[in-house]
Amino acid sequence: MDPSLQDKVVLVTGAARRVGAEIARLLHAEGASLALHYRSAAAEAQALVTEFNTARPGSALAFQADLLESDHLPRLVEDVAKHFGRLDALVNNASSFFATPIGSIGEREWNDLLGTNLKAPLFLAQAAASYLAVARGAIVNITDIHAERPLKNYALYCAAKAGLAGLTRALALELGPHVRVNAIAPGPILWPEDDSFDAAAQAKVVSRTALKRCGDPADIARAVRYLLADAPYVTGQVIAVDGGRSLVL
Repeated sequence: MDPSLQDKVVLVTGAARRVGAEIARLLHAEGASLALHYRSAAAEAQALVTEFNTARPGSALAFQADLLESDHLPRLVEDVAKHFGRLDALVNNASSFFATPIGSIGEREWNDLLGTNLKAPLFLAQAAASYLAVARGAIVNITDIHAERPLKNYALYCAAKAGLAGLTRALALELGPHVRVNAIAPGPILWPEDDSFDAAAQAKVVSRTALKRCGDPADIARAVRYLLADAPYVTGQVIAVDGGRSLVL
């Protein structure tokens, strides 16, 4: 158990499944208490809460919120801080991802992709800032390597993640010296669940990755842990965890 995470309280958005759940598991295993945000995956979130509280009673609670409802985000942060008595870190992991070829973009697509990937992280960071300053805490945003090198047919998603990378740097400047703000830009870790990348597309991506393989959610979780626990002099940075994919995009 890492003493730098022991008894710290971390809010992870989109924590019920996939990469978010892996982040939560690692941070919990190293001593943190977890506020597990979810939108609709109630059963998965509650299963994680049960798992964590069985291992260490009172160390986890699930919080439901639709991140597109900006007015609800300050209440989410307040509820976490009220329940645990503090907030030490925010991990903005929740994300929408789907194609938006030019000609198909409307207000719904704009609101969803910009809302989850950029607007919600901003409003959550704003709501959490005072708590994090007291705790000398940190924010980790999950961006994407395609924030720097766009992916065809995903213009809105790429723009939103590029905005999040810029927001990371701006918040690091504005919230310092008491709060550190960094980001992680994953490469191929988990494929989308909507079959938008078929076997041939997956093979092409892997072939253009320096390590010639996909990563694992644990790779992202370990990077989050580093930025929260072992990087006291790191802020305003976007760290690619992509197996070298961004070298040859």
